[in-house]
Amino acid sequence: MLARVEQEFPDMQLSGSEVLSRGLAYSRKRVQRAHLFQMDARRIPFDEEFDVIGAYDVIEHIAEDEAVLSEMHAALRADGGIVITVPQHKCLWSHVDEYSHHKRRYSASELRKKVEAAGFTVVRTTSFVSLLLPLMYLSRRRDRHPRPDYDSTAELRLNGAANSLLGGIMNLERLAIDTGLSLPVGGSLLLVAKKQALRVG
Repeated sequence: MLARVEQEFPDMQLSGSEVLSRGLAYSRKRVQRAHLFQMDARRIPFDEEFDVIGAYDVIEHIAEDEAVLSEMHAALRADGGIVITVPQHKCLWSHVDEYSHHKRRYSASELRKKVEAAGFTVVRTTSFVSLLLPLMYLSRRRDRHPRPDYDSTAELRLNGAANSLLGGIMNLERLAIDTGLSLPVGGSLLLVAKKQALRVG
C-alpha cells in the first residue's frame, strides 16, 4: 500500500512502520522515498506528528486494537485523519484468519464504535471485495473443516488468468467506490475518520 501511495502522490512526505525488522527490509525493496522505522502500534512514539495515518489490514492482528486507535489519535495533528481497512464479517472466519494471526473480523458497527470512542468522527465507510463475496464465502465455508493436507496459502497462488479476472472485478468495485458509492457488504471494510477538534470553554 505504501508503494502505491508513493506512486500516486509523488510530492507527499511519507513514513512507514513495521513491528518486525525483517518486514522493514522487505518494504525497503518496494518503496523509494518513505522514511521507514520499527514500531509497535500500541506505543506510537509521536505526538501530533502526522496529517494522515493509514492502517491497512493492521489492527485485526492486535488484541489491543482500541489502544492502537487511541495512539493514532494522539499521533495526529489537529484535523488529521485515519484510513483503515480490516477484514469484515465474522461469518467468514476460517483457517485463513488463523494462519494470518487475526484476532478478529469486524462488523462495520463494531469498528465505528471503537473509532469514535478513540476520539474520531467517522467520515465514510464502505465495504469492498463485495462482488467476490459469494465466492469468498464458499471458500471460507469449505476451509472450516480442512483436509489434513490443507494449504492456507493456496489462494495466494492463483494462475495468471484467474488473477487477472479477479483483479478486473476488484477494479470495477474501486471505480464504483471512487464515484461515492458505499457498498453495504464485502469481505473487507474501509473506514475514513477525522480527529475531532478540541472544544474550548
